[in-house]
Amino acid sequence: MTHAISQPAPTGVQARKTPRKAALAAFMGSTMEYYDFFIYGTAAALVFPKLFFPEGDPALATVAAFATFGVAYVARPLGGLVLGHFGDRIGRRNVLLVVLLIMGLASLGVGFLPTYSSVGVLAPILLVVCRLAQGFSAGAESSGASSLTIEHSPENKRGFFTSFVMTGYAAGMVLSTLVFIPITALPEDAMLSWGWRIPFYLSAVVLVIAFWIRRRLDETPEFEQKQAEGAVKKLPAKDVLRYQGPDVLRVLGMSIFSVMQTLFSVYGLSYASNTGKFEQPQILAVNAVAIGLSMLMMPIAGALSDRWGRKPLMLTSFVGCSIAFFFYFMALSTGNIWLVAAASIAFMTVLYSGFNGIWTSYFGELFATPVRYTGMAMGNQLGLVVAGFGPTIAGVLMADGDHGWIPVAVFGAICSAIAILACLTARETAHTPVARLGEPYLRATGEWDKEPSAGQATATVSKDAQNSSAPGRH
Repeated sequence: MTHAISQPAPTGVQARKTPRKAALAAFMGSTMEYYDFFIYGTAAALVFPKLFFPEGDPALATVAAFATFGVAYVARPLGGLVLGHFGDRIGRRNVLLVVLLIMGLASLGVGFLPTYSSVGVLAPILLVVCRLAQGFSAGAESSGASSLTIEHSPENKRGFFTSFVMTGYAAGMVLSTLVFIPITALPEDAMLSWGWRIPFYLSAVVLVIAFWIRRRLDETPEFEQKQAEGAVKKLPAKDVLRYQGPDVLRVLGMSIFSVMQTLFSVYGLSYASNTGKFEQPQILAVNAVAIGLSMLMMPIAGALSDRWGRKPLMLTSFVGCSIAFFFYFMALSTGNIWLVAAASIAFMTVLYSGFNGIWTSYFGELFATPVRYTGMAMGNQLGLVVAGFGPTIAGVLMADGDHGWIPVAVFGAICSAIAILACLTARETAHTPVARLGEPYLRATGEWDKEPSAGQATATVSKDAQNSSAPGRH
């Protein structure tokens, strides 16, 4: 077969791989995004039912508060589609700066909202508006940060460096939990009048730090190369659905597994508090420890997936979490905080990290560079709609009695089964060069038969990338 040889890239296009800077920018951006996203989830579980909804049926108010948590997941696919489009058109870095600003302003807005007792039905309406803005922003964060880090990373360490996207998620979640521990220790009147607003005000600090770090990062060399070759598409969504529609569906199916995380962090917190067997600070502290320790496990999972492949570890996580989730709710029903801590660490720290530390690289690697941001965002965010409404669904499924949690655990297991089927049909990507990722797209567009361009073949790798690629170094 005769191979077409593409022309050398213009001298203005420099291949500058800076994996450490990319990982740090992804970590800080995700910390900001998920701190804001989950202070809302914590507030929805603890205080919003009393502040933003009329007095009456507490259970109904709790379900309504969880519904406002879930509406963000409806906005996430739209945010992923719109901002992903621009991420594949104008670059990953600039779009990710916009993502940070939207999330930061929306979170600050929640902190200034009037409550139901002040303005009536307008209060939950304004709450939903802010939550929709948060969801629109979050829909583009993980996909953009993952695309950016994949394209900045050495070929043999993409899983390790890209795992820091969700390590940032864990950091943001731990921060949101730790901030609420002293808030819940306040007298109830103080917590409900002004205390709950403090975590939302503090998001401004995280925003400034994350924005400064992300602004100093260069665009990815892989995207710049595609720009130079004229391979950037006018309608990435059209192309990804045309050539990689099945991969979008696979990502959607695997993303449904994220319901496990929202059931653990949001519904589990509400269930533990409402049973009366635990104090709120106890469960918040246990969650903070379990999720905090996962910050160590996720990079390990990412590094192991670079050696062993993405699929084996993902499948292990899917099966293991399905089983461990039953033990977690059993522990909650006992009232024994140490048993809950052990179950939480087994579930969230160990097993769920096998998914959380890998999906950021795996989902992005399924797609070719010109449609990576859009394809990953579309599949991932559509799947996360189920995760967003997971606490609401759990509230409806919850039955009476000591074993009323069983339908909730079965719901989690069904979501895991869908993820397993999707993963079994997906390609392994761990050892595929970045230029060969997204094989269906490359073959359909004729890119598969092209030799690497001169710009790619002679890419200048920064000292940062050279150091990170040294044997034995992570």
